[in-house]
Amino acid sequence: MTANNGKWLILVAFPAAIGFFALLVGRLWLPPGEVLGALLGRGDVPDLSRTLVLGVRLPRVLAAACVGAGLSAAGAAFQGMFRNPLVEPRILGASSGAALGAAAGLLAGWSAVALQASAFALGLAAVLGAWMLSRGFGSSILVLVIAGIVVASAFDALLGILKYVADPTDALPAITYWLLGGLGTVRWGQLWPLLGTTALGTAFLVASRWRLNVLSLDELEAESLGLPVRRWRMAVIAAGTLLTAAAVAAAGVIGWIGLLVPHAARALVGPDHGRLLPASLALGAGLMILLDTVARTALPAEIPLGILTGLVGIPAFCFLFLRSLEARGGWR
Repeated sequence: MTANNGKWLILVAFPAAIGFFALLVGRLWLPPGEVLGALLGRGDVPDLSRTLVLGVRLPRVLAAACVGAGLSAAGAAFQGMFRNPLVEPRILGASSGAALGAAAGLLAGWSAVALQASAFALGLAAVLGAWMLSRGFGSSILVLVIAGIVVASAFDALLGILKYVADPTDALPAITYWLLGGLGTVRWGQLWPLLGTTALGTAFLVASRWRLNVLSLDELEAESLGLPVRRWRMAVIAAGTLLTAAAVAAAGVIGWIGLLVPHAARALVGPDHGRLLPASLALGAGLMILLDTVARTALPAEIPLGILTGLVGIPAFCFLFLRSLEARGGWR
């Protein structure tokens, strides 16, 4: 086996191994044989173990894998296309829009499915608003990013208004806790839309891998190779936004994953998107499953995912930033 094949075997095995481990652990530890039996549909598995594995833990593990993979793939695509290693999926306002949609659903007392739909719709609306705003000023990459920041700020202000008028004994704590991120309420009914959206968005990005390589070049150089840059840029943004909005709608606002995982994948397999995207998908899925497992088992009360990703992401970002400074010759 070559070193390259061994590396890919590890990448594929990482989310699978972490996912199986996550099915074993919890308030009640389950034997591996019972977990395998439940997954294979054997009749000799105790009802409690079957319910825990198939009804509670498996949909949560799959949701965590979808969220991590989607955010990581969107981050890898955006970093290449914007030619900026500090870009992450939230840059165009999708997370702010989705947060506003979810807060509105919580304030109105909607069901979990309706809340997800509201978060998803406003996440897409935020990016569409950024795109329409940027079109009036030339539609360049810089203008689009600035428009995304403006739209995100507007949605954040609207979210502040909703939190201000929310009942401080009921709705406000629910909104605040949801914004911290978590997968504690995910069941099969909330999982299917996330699975479908993640599969659609990641499949499009992987199928567009060579175009992403071209989009990472200078715009004039990309156009000289015959690629309609604006059309493909908007298609990639739409796919990344789809993944981001679906992740935020299911799990709340999860930071750092879409920023840091592509860096780790790039260090392992290089910048070619044909290898970078699959590596980002595997690492992102495995890391999010791991963090979610820690979130639900480390303490008696579940830890919000946003807190854990921040605790992991901030030191990792500082390390990347300092290494980048060192490569450039230090402070100037």
